[in-house]
Amino acid sequence: MDGKLTYKDAGVDTKEGERAVRLMKEHVKKTFDSGVLANLGGFGSLYMPDLTGISAPVLVAGSDGVGTKLMVAFLMDKHDTVGQDCVAMCVNDVLCQGAKPLFFLDYIAAGHIEAEKIAQIVKGVADGCVLGECALVGGETAEMPGLYSKGDYDMAGFCVGLVDRDRIIDGKDVKEGDVIIGIKSSGLHSNGFSLARKVLFEVGGLKITDKPEALGGRAVGEVLLEPTRIYTKQVRILLGRTHPKALIHITGGGFYENIPRVMPPGLGARIRKDSWTRPPIFDLIQSIGEIEEKEMFSTFNMGVGLMAIVDKAAATPVIELLAAEGEAASVIGEVALGSGITIW
Repeated sequence: MDGKLTYKDAGVDTKEGERAVRLMKEHVKKTFDSGVLANLGGFGSLYMPDLTGISAPVLVAGSDGVGTKLMVAFLMDKHDTVGQDCVAMCVNDVLCQGAKPLFFLDYIAAGHIEAEKIAQIVKGVADGCVLGECALVGGETAEMPGLYSKGDYDMAGFCVGLVDRDRIIDGKDVKEGDVIIGIKSSGLHSNGFSLARKVLFEVGGLKITDKPEALGGRAVGEVLLEPTRIYTKQVRILLGRTHPKALIHITGGGFYENIPRVMPPGLGARIRKDSWTRPPIFDLIQSIGEIEEKEMFSTFNMGVGLMAIVDKAAATPVIELLAAEGEAASVIGEVALGSGITIW
């Protein structure tokens, strides 16, 4: 090789990284609120929360990624929605403690920085932050040739929220007879994609462009990439009228792992599986893969992305309140004596 080696010779193009930052700035700035004290590009992010009406502020943090849903994005060459998935997985967890999301940071690692692609990913993150009502205050984009194949990338995120200590939602007051309200998901969200991809693409032989009748004529890839719902608005509505005893984000582990996380000892849940409309993608996966029902409910959200546990007397007013805001919700079960989850 003629001349002296440079970082670019090793596979890292710092100029392209700088261009990516310039392209993403327009998306990031639309998430800023009055708490953001510094622009993108500093060594640290500065945020001053509004503590009005909060006597004992408690920070609530959450971190997550998108998982193998990214592989569908690679196949589709569509990268402007997975950022919302990343935000949703973190923000929804923070919301379950009753916290108001404040700010979000992302981390994107790629084998090779392509400025336009990175900007599209960050656009999705910014869109998610707008929906989550939090500021995108910073992040990191890392170029790692040799660790990631060309065209591949991974991403993760980190969210911080704020709640008054007396308003923390932790499930400690859940009791027998309380009802479980389910709020719909948009589909798979960001869980179970290793199983979904194996079933649909390997076992079923489907392509991302196929439009099975079971999906109402929508392409498989389009349905799989449907962004994860962010429930900030719905939780804000709930907290404005009542104080849920527990909020449950149905993510990895489905019903069987996530519901018990908020149950006091000696209590479980009975879920009526016919009490909500299941998106057709779940039936397609179950049919092609010949998957047992318990495995489905252990892996996927099955059409319910968020659950709220409230007193029985509060259920109807809460559902009516959500309906007035255009949100479909229904009573899907109840808290019962005993441990574990019964789905019938």
